[in-house]
Amino acid sequence: MKKMLDLVVTENQQLNRNYCLLKLSTTDNSPLPEMFPGQFVEVRVDNSPTTYLRRPISVNFVDKDKNELWLLVQAIGDGTRKMCEYQKGDIMNLLLPLGNTFTLPAENNGQELLLIGGGVGTAPMLFLGACLKAKGYNPKFLLGARSKDDLLQLDDFGKYGEVFCTTEDGSYGEKGYVTDHSVLKNTRISAIYTCGPKPMMMAVARYANQHKIECQVSLENMMACGFGVCLCCVEKTSEGNVCVCTEGPVFNIEKLTWIN
Repeated sequence: MKKMLDLVVTENQQLNRNYCLLKLSTTDNSPLPEMFPGQFVEVRVDNSPTTYLRRPISVNFVDKDKNELWLLVQAIGDGTRKMCEYQKGDIMNLLLPLGNTFTLPAENNGQELLLIGGGVGTAPMLFLGACLKAKGYNPKFLLGARSKDDLLQLDDFGKYGEVFCTTEDGSYGEKGYVTDHSVLKNTRISAIYTCGPKPMMMAVARYANQHKIECQVSLENMMACGFGVCLCCVEKTSEGNVCVCTEGPVFNIEKLTWIN
């Protein structure tokens, strides 16, 4: 059940010039609502005169031991830049949790699961990987970025599976795009989960379809309200136009029109 909560910033890690990692907890030490990989939150950005609508942010991680919610924020507009300025002790109002979740295999039969993330789209892959690891899976991560400086949370990802990287300039990992990485050629993949820029996800979807690999994508459409009222996030599917915030953000590629 979604709730509107005031959460307190317990830490703000500035990862690089464009990204910060906000860690939040409840103000009264009550347990956070249960959240699942693929879901997102809507953040009200206070004291930003040009930010009128909430900002959708993927659930990056939930640390149940510390009762913390992690949000990976890319500072690309007034709202997200303001969020990256928050300090320990600041209060943030969130609507959470929102959206559906990634669907895990019905049984753990040692499937090779590949989690592909690009840019801020790496965020939901961390929580998904942690949940898969807790269920006995051994996920692999394939993370893409423009350069070494744009690869985020590599140590955190490494706690839950083997990490592969691509950079467009070749400064770390293999040079090129995620669909060029050798792990795709050297591993018999059972399922792919992905989130990132739409061109990247479409390329991954085409690869998965070509090789008959089950694939789920987490869309990053602008979701201003989070409950299907504003119609900012409409996506065309095989079943007609739907609101990503209520019907997604996670979709099986078979329901999208990308590969038709």
